[in-house]
Amino acid sequence: MNFMKKKIIPLLLVFTILIPSLVAADAAPGDMIITLGENLSAEQQRDILNEMGAPEDVEIIYVTNEEEHHYLGNYVSRAQIGTRAISSSMITLTEPGSGLNVETNNISWVSEGMYANALVTAGVKDADIYVTAPFSVSGTAGLTGIIKAYEITAEIEIPEEQKQIANEEMVRTGKLAESIGMEEATELMNRIKEEIAKNPVESEEDLRALIQRVAQELGVTLTEEELNGLVSLFMRLKDLNIDWNQVQNQIGKIRDNLGDFLNREDTQSIIASLLDILDRFIEAIKGLFK
Repeated sequence: MNFMKKKIIPLLLVFTILIPSLVAADAAPGDMIITLGENLSAEQQRDILNEMGAPEDVEIIYVTNEEEHHYLGNYVSRAQIGTRAISSSMITLTEPGSGLNVETNNISWVSEGMYANALVTAGVKDADIYVTAPFSVSGTAGLTGIIKAYEITAEIEIPEEQKQIANEEMVRTGKLAESIGMEEATELMNRIKEEIAKNPVESEEDLRALIQRVAQELGVTLTEEELNGLVSLFMRLKDLNIDWNQVQNQIGKIRDNLGDFLNREDTQSIIASLLDILDRFIEAIKGLFK
């Protein structure tokens, strides 16, 4: 079966690479992991494995609906998460520097960019990811499964706070994109970080005022819920142990891959300018939240 492959827009990854990486030391290109929703029937599991072209000896990890609610319940409605874990995924590690490629089938809510957010937060840098289901589903089990798969395979324990903030970050960015548009949501996030770099905030009130000002300058209207969510997210982000050198390395890779993601010269110019701003932002913010 020939599926349409979708490259992730580079700027969708800029926000999430602020989280420290947790990649397995013994991971190698070609390693493959499959996650299956626990509530798939035996026939559905066989069909999905055939669809993926999975090898007989591939490692398979099952994801439960309880796990979905545990990691997404604070940010997504119970109705949206649902009562069954159905969506499944296949992750194949690729050569260093190749970036993330995400492809989906029958996934209605979680976008390719939102999956990429979670993967980068969990330390995944170079991989081909395929997420699918036997019928149209939200895709939340696929997200939870990918994070779980890397934690088990790498034999590491990702801190609970990091898992939670990764999920919150993914959901809030996705919801903002639905509300104001993907480009606007990305620019808003970038401008907030730029302003924090130039004028470090010392309190939650200062951060709230900064976000409101940036949104107004961009002509973006935030609901009270969206504003509160951004304040909470950035307050939590500033308390993380961020490796800013790693952030710069990741942005360099994103810039190198711009030609692979976009063909329009004017669009490349706009995004390249934004990445230059982020480069200057990272230089200024190093050591800011130590």
